[in-house]
Amino acid sequence: MALTKNDIIEKVNALGFSKKKSVEIIEILLEIMKNSLANGEDVLISGFGKFCIKDKDSRRGRNPATGEDLTLSERRVVTFKCSGKLRDCVNPE
Repeated sequence: MALTKNDIIEKVNALGFSKKKSVEIIEILLEIMKNSLANGEDVLISGFGKFCIKDKDSRRGRNPATGEDLTLSERRVVTFKCSGKLRDCVNPE
């Protein structure tokens, strides 16, 4: 089961914020992250990880349904590298 945006809002709400304020906090946080990534900036959250933008060159591809060859255009993708603390939390010894 995935943690959803609504689940995060409920957890912020449980800290004593109103539901409306909780939604506003999460929406603003996500908007800041989206804008930073759209501008090509990395987003580093200490103790959690780093979201980075990587540029992908155009390349040859194939439509798996038809087998037709095609060219995939240049694009930007978001990558994530977790911090050591998060890795240790996920893989306790």
